[in-house]
Amino acid sequence: MPALLSLDVLLIAALAWFAVGLAGLLAPRNTGFIAKILFPIGALVGAIAGATALRFLGDSPQVAVLAIGLPDLPFHLRLDNLTAVFAILLGFVSVGISVFAAGYFRHGEGTAPGLLCFEYHLFLASMLMVLLADDGYAFMVAWESMALSSFFLVTTDHRHAEIRRAGYLYLLIAHVGAIAILLSFGVMTKGSGDYSFDGMRAQQLSPFWSSAAFLLALFGFGAKAGLLPVHVWLPEAHPAAPSPVSAMMSGVMLKTAIYGLLRVSFDLIGTTIWWWGVVALLVGLATAAFGVLYSTVQSDMKRLLAYSSIENIGLIAVAIGLTLIFHAYKMDGLAALAMTAALYHCLAHSGFKSLLFLATGSVLHATKERSLGKLGGPIHRMPWVAWLALTGVIAGAGLPPLSGFVSEWLLLQGFLFSPGLPHPWLNMIVPVGAALVALVAALAGFAMVKFFGIIFLGQMREENLKDAHDAGWWERAGLAWLGLITVLLGVLPTTAISHINAATHQLLGVGLGERLAAQGWWMLAPISPGRASYEPVIFLCVIAASVLLGRWLVRRLYHGRVRRTQAWDCGYWFQGPRAQDTAEGFSQPIRRIFEPMFRMERHFPGVRDEKPYYSVKVEDHFWHWLYLPIAKLAGGVSTLIIRLQGGRIAIYLLYSFLTLILLLLVARPT
Repeated sequence: MPALLSLDVLLIAALAWFAVGLAGLLAPRNTGFIAKILFPIGALVGAIAGATALRFLGDSPQVAVLAIGLPDLPFHLRLDNLTAVFAILLGFVSVGISVFAAGYFRHGEGTAPGLLCFEYHLFLASMLMVLLADDGYAFMVAWESMALSSFFLVTTDHRHAEIRRAGYLYLLIAHVGAIAILLSFGVMTKGSGDYSFDGMRAQQLSPFWSSAAFLLALFGFGAKAGLLPVHVWLPEAHPAAPSPVSAMMSGVMLKTAIYGLLRVSFDLIGTTIWWWGVVALLVGLATAAFGVLYSTVQSDMKRLLAYSSIENIGLIAVAIGLTLIFHAYKMDGLAALAMTAALYHCLAHSGFKSLLFLATGSVLHATKERSLGKLGGPIHRMPWVAWLALTGVIAGAGLPPLSGFVSEWLLLQGFLFSPGLPHPWLNMIVPVGAALVALVAALAGFAMVKFFGIIFLGQMREENLKDAHDAGWWERAGLAWLGLITVLLGVLPTTAISHINAATHQLLGVGLGERLAAQGWWMLAPISPGRASYEPVIFLCVIAASVLLGRWLVRRLYHGRVRRTQAWDCGYWFQGPRAQDTAEGFSQPIRRIFEPMFRMERHFPGVRDEKPYYSVKVEDHFWHWLYLPIAKLAGGVSTLIIRLQGGRIAIYLLYSFLTLILLLLVARPT
């Protein structure tokens, strides 16, 4: 009996996820069976999928045809190195999320547990099928299945009107993006009627039509990824969804959109034009700056992470833009560096952002609070969650030696070591882009410090926080798994890049693997050791040695005399939690410096108010500049249509008569 191909195993994994979901429907109210048996089985399937994809990297592509579509439109499947990288991401990240979900989901939180299990595992299977699809038909079927299942997951707690609105907004923008993707596939077929990806690769598109296909793909996949200006669903849907769903959407689903953009831009179109990179670069810089600024001023912990995801997707788009520019001008080494930064940031962000979303879920369950203004001090009641969340915070802030630093450092190397480009104004954009990326990284650190400090540190702001409890063992295991991924990607970047190298070779024909292998696994030197290098293991050892030496010196030299007195604050005796910095106070400098970027509504306390309070509400300009005018226009058109459909027979006869007169006038002979 011949051995199973890696493609066969991944297809079986997708079917297994679907079967696990169906099993949940057999006992829709049995929370124990669903949480403690089905979700761990789903985690095991994810581990098998991730390990299979990891083992496949570097092999030749595998293809298959499934005769389950429409007549003459079967499903074409393909496993290559680009698919494998994102299947690794999906498989291993889903392990941590599914294990966490086994301890997180409870009965009575909206959707019945069995139905929730079905939607969750259908979501996983759909994302894997998106990665395996090798024709436009199979891709769109899987893409729409992913959108619909995630919509029902977002609206799990559908009893609340704001959650239903967030779900409908997400579904609307998802379908607008899907239309753009479908049009992009249509352009790439060049009217041949062959929707297989091999057929699209065989077409020789003119610069105009290839540019049209790229722009449609950028818009369509950007709508799913959260690029400006089609980002508005993301800060609404993520806070509305349960935390494991938010983690899956931010950590994995957004990356399927990045996968689609890479597949179209570097594989299916078959050519690259330099200004595509400029467009992607500018959109990415605007998205990253917008996302990080809005994340710094949020007072809802999940909304803060949602805007942070927009920032990180913007950085990935920046790396893709750089890759397109360098690839168009045959700067192969720099193109490989930028592509590596994009793929590495996909892996890094999937780990640490999933970890942070799951940590907010544990805090929410333990405290029943999501507002930063009502949290504080849970580190004493929830040490496991706090210390594991700190791992994600350090990575999200882009600090060494964890994963977020490596990807951002590689991206900056792509900016800083680029030689002169043929266009003078491109040479102007690149340094400005590097400066903006550095600013984004600094503000991301600010946002992460705010996130961790306001939530976990200080004293408890509310009495009910005293009843907070640490996460259960299932939740701790899921958090620890994602924390391990974050640490390993940070400490062993050369090993990770050696695996990513197979996908970079596939898309660009060149990679960094050979150059890095010559330097050793402990050193990351993408250009040369003399120009820039980073030794994460040595860095980690120095940090650990410094901490241990500091503790030893303190214990050795401390004189032991202690003087105790009451704490004070700015010359006054400490007033307890009320004297601690609030979320609004922490971000006040950002709001003042970048005030034109925000639409703010403030409430100031009056002189005679019995219960004075100050509040500030930050809104998205794009709602008022773009979406509300479209909504008003749609409302006006709907009102006009309703008036035209008056329901009286005389009105309908008048419409028919006027239409007949118009047709006679248009069709009369000249």
